[in-house]
Amino acid sequence: MFFLAGLLCFCSFALRAQTDFPPADKSPMDMSYFPANFPLLKIQDKVSGPPVVRVIYSRPRKEGRLIFGGLITYGQVWRLGANEATEIEFYQPVTIGDKKIPAGRYTLYAIVNENSWTFIVNRDNDSWGAFKYDAAMDVVRVDVPAEQLTEPVELLSMSFTGSNTAIKLVVAWENSKAALPINF
Repeated sequence: MFFLAGLLCFCSFALRAQTDFPPADKSPMDMSYFPANFPLLKIQDKVSGPPVVRVIYSRPRKEGRLIFGGLITYGQVWRLGANEATEIEFYQPVTIGDKKIPAGRYTLYAIVNENSWTFIVNRDNDSWGAFKYDAAMDVVRVDVPAEQLTEPVELLSMSFTGSNTAIKLVVAWENSKAALPINF
């Protein structure tokens, strides 16, 4: 009898604990490093220093919607993802465009147009969306050409490509792709 009462108490606590967590987000957060898979390489003793850069972003889905020119208005500042604005962290000084940027954590925004994107590195961190975007906090803006894709990309995706001195942060979603050049 005592065992049954104890089991019922345990089950009610377990069920209550499960309901204290928020539901899973529709746009999961993801992260990309350069070098790629840096944490795995680190535990395998295949790197000798810190990564160059990492980006943390939320990955919204296309879900049949018109993204560029629809959900994302051409010519307006976009958080470059969903939920919190995208965060980029440089572990060493880098150069973007003609601007030297110190190591540190920044927010990454974009202005998307039909044939080009403007990437914006901004000092204001821990922002949700682009609602309080402040151009006075911009570190650098870089215009890059947009490439039209033949196959649509369902989830917003970001990854780094390149070599030991120059990389690109490649961003793709729906039918568009753009790449931010980063030198170090």
